[in-house]
Parts: sequence; C-alpha cells; structure tokens
Amino acid sequence: MLRTVQPEPWPAASREVTLFGLTFAAAMAKYSHDTVVPFKGSELGKKQQVADMFDRIAFRYDFLNRFLSGGIDIYWRKRAIRELTAAPPGGAGKKDPREWNILDVATGTADMAIMMSRYLSPKKITGIDISTGMLDIGRQKIARLKLEGKVELHTGDSEAILFPDNSFDAITVAFGVRNFENLEKGLQEMLRVLRPGGRLVVLEFSQPKKAGFRQLYEIYLRLVAPGIGRLLSKSREAYAYLNESVKAFPEGDNFVRILDKNGYKNTGLQRLSLGICTIYTGEKRG
Repeated sequence: MLRTVQPEPWPAASREVTLFGLTFAAAMAKYSHDTVVPFKGSELGKKQQVADMFDRIAFRYDFLNRFLSGGIDIYWRKRAIRELTAAPPGGAGKKDPREWNILDVATGTADMAIMMSRYLSPKKITGIDISTGMLDIGRQKIARLKLEGKVELHTGDSEAILFPDNSFDAITVAFGVRNFENLEKGLQEMLRVLRPGGRLVVLEFSQPKKAGFRQLYEIYLRLVAPGIGRLLSKSREAYAYLNESVKAFPEGDNFVRILDKNGYKNTGLQRLSLGICTIYTGEKRG
C-alpha cells in the first residue's frame, strides 16, 4: 500500500517569478545527486557523461540487470505497473488502459515499455532516452516481439521533452530520475506533458533502513556490483556511479516533498524489498 507523506511548507512550483511588475525565470533547486557523474576526469556535463556511460554498457545492460538483482528487478517493474492500474489516470475520463497513451522516460532498452505493452495493452507507448546505444538494443527487442505498432522509441531528453502540453495519460520512469542533470526541470517537464488527472510512477533505487541489512547492501553496491560490472561490461565506472548516485539521491520522504514542490498532487511512496527500491507516485491536477 502506498504511504502518503505530510507535506512541509515548500514553495509552490513555478517557472516564473514576478517582482515589482517584472517577470523573471524562477531558479530551480539543485540537489547533490545532480552533480554526481560517472567519469570524474571528464569535462563533459552529467547528461553527456550518462549517455556515454550507457552507450558503453548497452550490450550487457539487460544481462547485468538480471544478474546483479537476481531477477528481482522484474518484480519491481510489475509492482510499478500495478500502481498505474491501482489508481487509473483520470485525464479525459480514460479509465481503460487500452485507451492510454503512455510515456516511458529514460526507457533504456525498453524493459518497462515492453512490460507495460504486455500487461496493459495501451493504445500507444512512447519511450525516450538520451543513450542511442540503449535505444538500439530496445528497438531490436521490440522488433523480435513484433511490437513496432505498439511501442516507439525516440532519442529524447527528460529535461526538454519534445511533445506538446497534456500529451500523455501516464508517465513512468524506471531507474532514471537519479540520472537527471536537473531533477526539478525533469519533473516539471513530465508534469507539463501529462494530461490533467494523469499519473506519474517513478521506480528508483533507495537505501534500506534496517540495521545490518543496510551495511550489507552498502558493501554490495560499493564493492561487489562495480567488480562484476568491470568484469562483464568492462566498465567499473558505471557501477561505481550507481553506488554514488544512490547515496546522493534525495530518496524517500524527501523525494515525495520534491514532487509536491513541483506541482504534483496525491503523492506517495511504497518501499520494496526491505527498502532497496521505492515506488513514487503523483498526479497532475485536473
């Protein structure tokens, strides 16, 4: 069951501020994870580094996901999809999933998009990602499953989504918000393209709270995952980045409050697998 969080007095989200009759662009908050990057010596920004990182590991990404998580990532995605149907998007009265137009942000190799097509059979799923290497693998999977008419993948930036306002009944992001260079900008862009009453479901890694288990998990992220990642994908940086970005991300109640701040309503969270992963939800005001 999703747990709601009592909102604190954050200022309302706005892209503009009016002062003495003049309108200025509002400054967006920065978070520590915004500056966590895979390649410390690179002069490239986070967005470019993340795209390059995923291009490098795309050929092993799906295998490593299954291997490092023991397959539990499939269960996590199913639970996230269930949250869409638990409180169906209300935009334009579309309660039947077969009528939905869904956007999957940071779609990667299209795991989430393919799973939603299988379990929800929506009208259309559009996946966007900044990594062309990941998208190439995703398109191969979609072609193998003969889902070309149901799932489309495009190179796209979560912070500058190339769709008009109110385009989608639902939006999902699986393990992607940690990679945003500007978290609030990405959240506001997704809110913009959501239809009134539409629902956002975010699936993201988090840090367990239970003593003992948390320490074991930290050792796994710090030593085991990077070691296996280097062995199988030739990229230790990608899985060292995983550890650092999970630690820096404003997870749990903090992220729910960020959703509140950026204009989402009916927000909540649900921790999975002793807190290793968390589902966050929010809706666009009708």
